[in-house]
Amino acid sequence: MMTDYLLHKTVISVPGCGIQIVLGLGLGGTECILLGLMSYGHYVAIYNPPLYLLIMNWPLYRQIVVSSWTSDSLNALIHTVYPMSFHICENREIHHFYCELPGVLRFSCEDTLSYETGVLISTTILLLIPFSVILASYTLILITIIQMAPTEGQKKAHSTYSSHLTVVSLYYGAIIFMYVRLISSHASGQDKVVPVFYTILTPMLNPVIYSLRIKDVMGALGKVLWVCSLYSKI
Repeated sequence: MMTDYLLHKTVISVPGCGIQIVLGLGLGGTECILLGLMSYGHYVAIYNPPLYLLIMNWPLYRQIVVSSWTSDSLNALIHTVYPMSFHICENREIHHFYCELPGVLRFSCEDTLSYETGVLISTTILLLIPFSVILASYTLILITIIQMAPTEGQKKAHSTYSSHLTVVSLYYGAIIFMYVRLISSHASGQDKVVPVFYTILTPMLNPVIYSLRIKDVMGALGKVLWVCSLYSKI
């Protein structure tokens, strides 16, 4: 996508479009699963820190990464190969800033209702399971924090879950709005704006949101803002 913008390209091949779809679905779905697993990890870390160190080890990390990538790569491949076989009408202009599934299905001449229903069901299941884990984990985290004495540990717990919850809210909110309904009911304007949140905005903010918990990063950010304010007064 960045290459197309830099080279001012407005044409993409069918295989290139398919690659963008499979990467978008694969990376997006994998992040959904990992966000759900991270929320459970945060609950264990806050509820019982010694247990966290015992359970969360490198073999488990590898299993989580491999299983997340494998399961969602298969899901993304299925949802890319099938729609790319649809017959394309004469109008092949995608009203989107990259090849995403809703945009591609718009110029198909075939009846895609049954396929859209399948996408709706699979996406709902894919989002519902990790989202349920997130809701359960943060409910238990909130209960645990309320029961804590107002100490440094409570502040650290607030910092741990608040940054992750910010990312979850931005990411899941946009994806649920985009995919948990029939694609044919989408408005073209929404299809252009909403994906910006989970393809560009949230990934761009991830390092900032997670890093703001570190005192050194907060100090460096304060210095940068102070210097910028001085230059703005000159």
